[in-house]
Amino acid sequence: MYRFLLSRQWVILTLVALVLVPTMIELGFWQFHRHERRVAQNALIADNLKAAPLPVEKLTSPGHTVPRADYWRTVTATGTFDTTHEVVVRRRTNADDQQGYMVLTPLVLKDGRAVVVNRGWVPAAPDQKAYPAVPPAPKGAVTVTGRLKADETTGASGIKDLRGLPDRQVMLINSAQQAELTGLTVLGGYVEQTAPGSPGGSPELVPEPDHDSIGAHMAYAVQWWLFTAGVPVGWVILVRREKRDQEAAARTDGGAGTPEPEPAAA
Repeated sequence: MYRFLLSRQWVILTLVALVLVPTMIELGFWQFHRHERRVAQNALIADNLKAAPLPVEKLTSPGHTVPRADYWRTVTATGTFDTTHEVVVRRRTNADDQQGYMVLTPLVLKDGRAVVVNRGWVPAAPDQKAYPAVPPAPKGAVTVTGRLKADETTGASGIKDLRGLPDRQVMLINSAQQAELTGLTVLGGYVEQTAPGSPGGSPELVPEPDHDSIGAHMAYAVQWWLFTAGVPVGWVILVRREKRDQEAAARTDGGAGTPEPEPAAA
């Protein structure tokens, strides 16, 4: 009664089930690993944000690549803003998802080296080729507190580093690029300013990164694994149903028989 499993239809159905099971198991583990990375990142952000601030010079230097362990680490930098080399980063959004620019201003330290400071977000100008209205940076010596971030690259961010942009506009926040543009000796990475606050609220300081939400990755993982369990269960149910249908058809065919001939007339 199970010879129907050798039919073309059932062979294809069985092969599809055999492919689906490992595929969905792998998709479940993919979502599970994303959940683990999110949890680890949240812990890293929380730990680095509450860590005691360090002078930025202790964590980075010219040409230095900021390691992941130092992302979002609270740092301080004391120096003078170099507004002549200030630029804006195109196509950036604020906390309300409004399009605008991030303002990058080099902060020249006491030893002559500089660190790129992201002072925050400003709205875009009506003409995208025009430089937006950027409130001036504080004059004189200032101490900036912020979060240490790694240089942006096209490979890591997916942002294309477009050429031929209007004057003083860039696509990426990158210390090596700023060193080339300004001629300054720039520390690797950049500082996302959190204090002092901007007078009048502009530029808008970048809000603290979300480190409470873990997303739905774990739920997706469990969902994929439930789907995986459902495949063999569904296959067995279909096989039993097919077997019952064939047995019922066989009984019907067997009961029909050949009618007996009527007796001949006397």
